[in-house]
Amino acid sequence: MNTAAAGSITLLVILGVLIVLVIVAVARAVLQVHQGYTVIIERLGKYHKTLTPGLHVLIPVIDTVRQRIDMREQVVPFPPQPVITSDNIVVNIDTVIYFQVTQPEAATYEIADPMSAIEQLAVTTLRNIIGSMDMEQALTGRDQINSQLRGVLDEATGRWGIRVSRVELKAIDPPATVQSAMEQQMKAERDKRAAVLTAEGVKQSAILTAEGEKQSAILRAEGQAQSMILKAQGESQAILEVFDAIHRGNADPKLLSYEYLKALPQIANSSSSKVWIIPADLTSALDAVTKGLTGNNDEDGEPAQVDFSGSKRLAETLAATRLEDVNSALASAKGEAQRASDEAESASTPSVPRSK
Repeated sequence: MNTAAAGSITLLVILGVLIVLVIVAVARAVLQVHQGYTVIIERLGKYHKTLTPGLHVLIPVIDTVRQRIDMREQVVPFPPQPVITSDNIVVNIDTVIYFQVTQPEAATYEIADPMSAIEQLAVTTLRNIIGSMDMEQALTGRDQINSQLRGVLDEATGRWGIRVSRVELKAIDPPATVQSAMEQQMKAERDKRAAVLTAEGVKQSAILTAEGEKQSAILRAEGQAQSMILKAQGESQAILEVFDAIHRGNADPKLLSYEYLKALPQIANSSSSKVWIIPADLTSALDAVTKGLTGNNDEDGEPAQVDFSGSKRLAETLAATRLEDVNSALASAKGEAQRASDEAESASTPSVPRSK
């Protein structure tokens, strides 16, 4: 009885172990692949197939999972690498590579460590590219370096089932001494541009000032010329109207002689008078005025008869006298204004310092 019970217990244990093994085998036979990944399956140690995203059933023990591969684009930063330029300057360059697995089988069986291989290839290629450039070209030619590096890496990694989509240089760090020299050079360039702009501003200011002085001198000259013209025209018109009024009123010879004597100083002081001629009958006019004012008589006791023929001739002479023609005076004033403008322009043109 005890032996039968022991046998039953042993049978139950074996049955339980078998059930557990079956459950484990079934669980291992069912494989779920997530989106964005692929799974390499080997059967009896040999490549069998590549599983895509979804639910798959494998043969336990016979089918095994070799590698789970991420099919998404990946970013791998590489540590700074010292590189020597063609002008013997050591710079540290940080590199970032964007790649994606396109053939899972090739990425699994064609190369053992693809990340290490890409890093070493990127370093050697970068040293070859930077070694053919000087410092200035390396700092300003990032696009050229990126394109050349990407072309070499993409060609080499194509047979590994990996596509390099992009290569970026994060930083190019020259030595501290070179950075200090570059900063001094930049400061000198900025100081030079500031000096050039200052000189241009001084030049423009001097030119505008000279133009303003020129225009001011021209306007003043034209104003003075117009003032002289208008003043001469007014004086001429006034004198002509006075003589016309005298002739129309048939004035007494005594009055004509007296008004003539009063007008002589004004005619002499007039700015529009170029030549002033003293008439020959001035003495007769003075005698007529003297006799008319003192009331002298002749030998018969009657008032002396004064010969006013000289005064009449004087009035006729003054009436016939005309000042310079208005158009001639205007033309002469414009000529003087033009000469004054030319002199103001030549005098107000400054000597502008040349910018270095």
